[in-house]
Amino acid sequence: MHRVTRNHLIYAMGPEQAPALRIAGPGTLVFETCDCFEDQIQSADAAFGELDWQRVNPATGPVYIDEAQPGDVLAVHIERIALNRQAVMVTAPKLGVCGDQISAPTIRVIPIADGHATLPQGVRVPLNPMIGVIGTAPAGAPVSCGTPDAHGGNMDCKIIAEGTTLYLPVNVPGALLAMGDLHAAMGDGEVSVCGMEIAGEVTVRVAVLKNHELPTPMAQTADAIYTIASAPLLDDAANLAARNMASFVSKRAGMSIDDAVNLLSVAGDLQICQVVDPQKTCRYALPKSIARQLNISLQDA
Repeated sequence: MHRVTRNHLIYAMGPEQAPALRIAGPGTLVFETCDCFEDQIQSADAAFGELDWQRVNPATGPVYIDEAQPGDVLAVHIERIALNRQAVMVTAPKLGVCGDQISAPTIRVIPIADGHATLPQGVRVPLNPMIGVIGTAPAGAPVSCGTPDAHGGNMDCKIIAEGTTLYLPVNVPGALLAMGDLHAAMGDGEVSVCGMEIAGEVTVRVAVLKNHELPTPMAQTADAIYTIASAPLLDDAANLAARNMASFVSKRAGMSIDDAVNLLSVAGDLQICQVVDPQKTCRYALPKSIARQLNISLQDA
């Protein structure tokens, strides 16, 4: 098992990032992560105006995997997400989809205990630990860790959780995997511009799928296979997620694109991940009960 400490933070994913760790091939990694504010907020009394927004959405890493070469796919199986004992959330004018209804910034510190978070007025919300930022390096210009794209990044997709395997493209030698921005819980849309932002640790098992063609990013859970797509407009992200799944099903099942599209229209689900980042993100879910009938499967890490 290899550990990547929170001393190794990056703010953009790119091909020139110096590796924090180098491994030969398949293995288990533990990533120590800060919250999305790089732990600048320790109490509700923190001064919102003094936050350093250049330190937002740091990712821990990257990790260079010797076996990974352009054209491969990196399978990342999320074994465990361990959370700290408190999360933070903020609201402020012009942030999120309701920022025009908010007159002044607020900071909330949210206690975590017994599998629940306690919100104002005593509302208890069950935890759904998930990874907001996870990706490999793009081949071209670096992409801010706050922005999702074809390499992964700030997808804020709540199914990227324990037990999920995420499939990411290998665009550069070594892949350069990094992750951060954990959430104790988050609803689809992330409408306030943040989930329950929290520091913690993520244990993953990685494997390289050689010369493996997938419309990455993709994910699989116990119940479904997903395509994930990001674009400047929500409609475009939704269209891309659906088109990628239709193409994937058509090729893997050997069926016409017409039949694949009809199948998805009645048996699949188009879902929103987030609508507040520089690019919006959607996912398309194909139930495994359908995939099994078509003999479609994805290799695990």
